[in-house]
Amino acid sequence: MIFELLDSFNINNSYSNKRLIFATYNKLMAHYFSSDFTLGILGGGQLGKMLLYETRKFDIKTSVLDPSPEAPCKIACDNFEVGNLMDFETVYNFGKKVDVLTFEIEHVNIEALEKLVAEGVTVYPSPETLRNINNKATQKQFYKKHQIPTSPFYIFKTKKDLLEAISENKLDVPFVWKQSIGGYDGMGVKMVREIEDIKTLPDTPCITEELINFKNELAVIVARNPKGEIKTYPVVEMEFHPEANQVEYVICPARINDDVAEKAREIAVKVSEAFQHVGLLAVELFQTENDKILINEVAPRPHNSGHYSIEGSYTNQFEQHLRAILNLPLGDTKSKLAAIMVNLVGAEGHTGDVVYKNIETILALEGVTPHIYGKKQTRPFRKMGHVTIVNKDIDKAHKIAEQVKETIKVIHK
Repeated sequence: MIFELLDSFNINNSYSNKRLIFATYNKLMAHYFSSDFTLGILGGGQLGKMLLYETRKFDIKTSVLDPSPEAPCKIACDNFEVGNLMDFETVYNFGKKVDVLTFEIEHVNIEALEKLVAEGVTVYPSPETLRNINNKATQKQFYKKHQIPTSPFYIFKTKKDLLEAISENKLDVPFVWKQSIGGYDGMGVKMVREIEDIKTLPDTPCITEELINFKNELAVIVARNPKGEIKTYPVVEMEFHPEANQVEYVICPARINDDVAEKAREIAVKVSEAFQHVGLLAVELFQTENDKILINEVAPRPHNSGHYSIEGSYTNQFEQHLRAILNLPLGDTKSKLAAIMVNLVGAEGHTGDVVYKNIETILALEGVTPHIYGKKQTRPFRKMGHVTIVNKDIDKAHKIAEQVKETIKVIHK
């Protein structure tokens, strides 16, 4: 590929000159490995921890910032700092000490990232990308501007504005309510089926979305590097917990026809190119009853919908994120086997020191790999780990996944 790039420049096309430049290119790429180069990661949760597995594989030096002194990343990075991710000075001073800065959570101080970029620090995904995604109202407006199909929506600054829209018949119940900033893992998202449901909503800027009759909730992970190289992972199908609004199962490949899968990947690529993001972009989608594809929302980082790739893909999503932000060639996104991911969340009625009940039982099942995130305290619906099941037969994998879900329990002592 590098020779093709060289042909596009006005240089001596002799083979020896190309070899010299190719060697220089390789040397530049190699400086990440077993060197003083430092990758900074904002956020020390489970996504950062799994990203660190890949940095250790490549011997890339890392520094992590997180507000919790007991964050999962602490055991696996070269340098760990405790600090507020929303504090300008904390993020700015941390970023000045690294060569490339990335994040595993979107709730970070964007102004600090912008100042770092202005001073020459490489930040991927960019602060501009993050600004367009971090606020759900801004994100929805972005889709409308770029003619990317999404569900109809309204934007409100206060709960009073929302109630006035209903009283004036500008907005019909039911609808989906989302707080504009700060929602995660099902928090900040509510189904409003009647007016009474609004009483429990916080008074915060929000959006409402029209309820969509859909067959499936789908997702596509898109990888893009600074050169503009783009690759997509297979379309996955997501099954959600009806109360917690969290993913229970991620199924790869999605049980949809090829035309729908191709349409989903095309829209995911369009979204990626519109954002001009670098790194990973998780694109969540609806497949409607008449097989239209609508974008729900995106996350500019490794994502729950891509965890299956650790065991199921030739290049897992965390290695791919590294490749992308370091401007390295992107890896093969094809699957080795069918894969299903089961989220492990805290059981209802359990808060305290965590115990993984019956984990030894699921370890005896075919194709099962548990991932424990390292959070010492459990609470209802808190993400504590996940289990991947791989199998040649997707139906058999699903049966084993159901057995895993029924067997392992995340409780407290």
